[in-house]
Amino acid sequence: PNRLEKIDPSTLMTPTLYDLANFNYNRAHSFTHHLMQFMVTTSTTGGVHRYADLQNAGNSTWNTYYLQLTNIKEMYELAVGAESKNYQAVALTLRAWVYANLTDCFGDVPMTEACRGDEGILTPKFDTQQKVYESESLSSTDLLYDGDVRKWRKFANSLHMRSLLRLSKRSEMNSLAKLAEMIGNPVKYPVFENNADGALLPISGISPYDSPISRLEDFRSNKAMASFFVNTLVELNDPRLPIFMDEATKNDGSQEKIGYKGYPSGFAATERFDYNASNINATLGTAPMKVLFMTYAEVEFIKAEMAWRGLITDQAAPHYRKAVEAIIEQWGGVVPGDYFDNPKATYDGTLERILLQ
Repeated sequence: PNRLEKIDPSTLMTPTLYDLANFNYNRAHSFTHHLMQFMVTTSTTGGVHRYADLQNAGNSTWNTYYLQLTNIKEMYELAVGAESKNYQAVALTLRAWVYANLTDCFGDVPMTEACRGDEGILTPKFDTQQKVYESESLSSTDLLYDGDVRKWRKFANSLHMRSLLRLSKRSEMNSLAKLAEMIGNPVKYPVFENNADGALLPISGISPYDSPISRLEDFRSNKAMASFFVNTLVELNDPRLPIFMDEATKNDGSQEKIGYKGYPSGFAATERFDYNASNINATLGTAPMKVLFMTYAEVEFIKAEMAWRGLITDQAAPHYRKAVEAIIEQWGGVVPGDYFDNPKATYDGTLERILLQ
């Protein structure tokens, strides 16, 4: 009899944000980083970087996202009942973020009939990826922004920019014209303007907001940095090297440090090396920490790409430079005064340079 019959939409936001961030952090560490040549496994069997992923590799993503979509749906309905426009907007923004990730992972996914089990719809139909991207959801106690509605609006518009650029090769969607319009009208479409605006969820490490990594041994065990990522940062003389990883050591029992070196992605499980590769820094799995939903740097990279395409009047180089500086500083690094003097770091007029950074 003392259970609540109704809850406020705000009570759903914090656990939903935390659970999404927690899952994505672990999924990036165990799966995405290996595909992106950021890390490798040193195990003698399997390994995503060897494309030894199983048929059920996407199960946890599917199940987690649809569970949270149900919570987001309830948050929205409660906000409608409470006549809270702000929480309606927050719910729609989170819904857009989750569906964008879902359709990028799986293509066609249930949307219009999803999360309606209470209505008896237990086998929802699949909607096309185009319909997901065209949907209204993609055009639109707070753990993320502490109740700052202006920053939620910036997050929604920044997320919309990401979605529009994803559709750049789909001419029937006319997404780049809309994206150019948004960039050209910052008053109507405010987006992230600095790192403080970025959607980075703070994880305190104090229960119930524990680190996504329950055991640091699992965070580093049987793992190493990938050569592609390490070599790229070495060539850039990038200040994030010691933030992301430790130094490699000789494999002769001496543990003598030999600088930053990784193992090649996809190396044979039977291959042996005369050094122990750099491993991910344990501090990246230790709270307090921040988990990324979307960064200010990504917005500047989007603008740089649009300038490279000639679709906005800005030059690409200034946006590229802002993005690189922002992402280095976001991780706690200090941008060296001569960083962009390095031919490997300066903008060279290509899309590849933007994508690499």
